[in-house]
Amino acid sequence: MINSTEDIASMNIRDKLLNSALYSFKKIDDKWHNNPLFIFEGFTSDPEKKNSYLNENQIYLGLTDDPLIHLNELKLDESDINPDLLIFASRHKSETERPAFLVHTTGNWSNKADFGGTPRVLSKSSSILLKSAYVSLESQRSKKQMLDFSLDIEVTHHGPTSLEKPLIFMELGSSEKEWKIEKGALVVGHAILDTCLEYVEFRKKKPPEIGIGFGGPHYAPQFQKLISNKNVAISFICPKYFIRDLNKEMIEQMISNNLEQINCFLIDWKGTNSDDKKHLIPLLEEFDIPIKKTKDF
Repeated sequence: MINSTEDIASMNIRDKLLNSALYSFKKIDDKWHNNPLFIFEGFTSDPEKKNSYLNENQIYLGLTDDPLIHLNELKLDESDINPDLLIFASRHKSETERPAFLVHTTGNWSNKADFGGTPRVLSKSSSILLKSAYVSLESQRSKKQMLDFSLDIEVTHHGPTSLEKPLIFMELGSSEKEWKIEKGALVVGHAILDTCLEYVEFRKKKPPEIGIGFGGPHYAPQFQKLISNKNVAISFICPKYFIRDLNKEMIEQMISNNLEQINCFLIDWKGTNSDDKKHLIPLLEEFDIPIKKTKDF
């Protein structure tokens, strides 16, 4: 789990993680990015059930002074940790300033990289990790009775794109007012821990159908319905306004940068116009992967 001193919401989430009565973190001798590193010690409630997770897994809480979208180096050679997965606890900002909890993958579809990362490069990610995060946010939002905050999956956007580990962003939005709300930070903080548990459980169950998405708006309601209601997990989503920027190499990145093997291409059919489909379908047909419509599920 990664927080940034540059991010009000991130530090609010970090504070709730480190000062909870439900679980504990321990400061260790090792440092990461020249900041103290903490390790998760376990839950105080239902310890036997949930703490069995720690027999085979470890959760670290790290802090950077870099803006999260510009965190281009993990610098793992400077510490003794080697994480398998990364969860960035971040703020979300939007013009509407709508209160929201959000999750998404990162990457840049075009020749621009105005918000971190490298043009036309996607990060590494995991469909099952993103599904675990969504399920966990949904549960914590309900438990803490914060239904006035929307729950959204965003398409793939912004940096970082160069890190060697699969990652997702889990966010509290969408203005400074919400970034400082303690209960909102509790939802995201608890959901991040739950995500770690859910991820392990999902990998024990019947594997979900693993997809990557194409089409639709920035907030991805059709893909969100599949992740929420079906045995489907999705990582990278290219929105309709970047379909024409896609080429074979970008789609190869979507496939190879996902931790799990891709079972299908998913298209928001109504959220993709006919000209964009004429560009997209021939590209997808170059791969031996089934093409499905979100409405088919």
